[in-house]
Amino acid sequence: QVQLVESGGGLVQPGGSLRLSCAASGSIFRIHDMAWYRQAPGKERELVATITSGGSTNYADSVKGRFSISRDNARNTVLLQMNSLKPEDTAVYYCNGGVVTRDNYNYLEVWGQGTLVTVSF
Repeated sequence: QVQLVESGGGLVQPGGSLRLSCAASGSIFRIHDMAWYRQAPGKERELVATITSGGSTNYADSVKGRFSISRDNARNTVLLQMNSLKPEDTAVYYCNGGVVTRDNYNYLEVWGQGTLVTVSF
């Protein structure tokens, strides 16, 4: 069993910053790519940023230059630093990871439960 747990969401004013954290726990042998997705009310889930186990990153055009994804492989965590937030960044943010389990070396795609980010005055 592998779990991803997000934290760090909340209410922030436009132009402000938040840092989201996602911690993986359970029977983990290795974590490959990790990512942050988001889903705004009434919209489909969209990819925000990805990071490989080696640290290569990619971002959605809408967040380039404002968001930064990083990871700590020793602690099985991934972070999303969000700066210059806009009202259109309001969404539930989900952590996602490709995990090889320790017990049977199966590959699992794991999702967190989501954390709400609201950008508003």
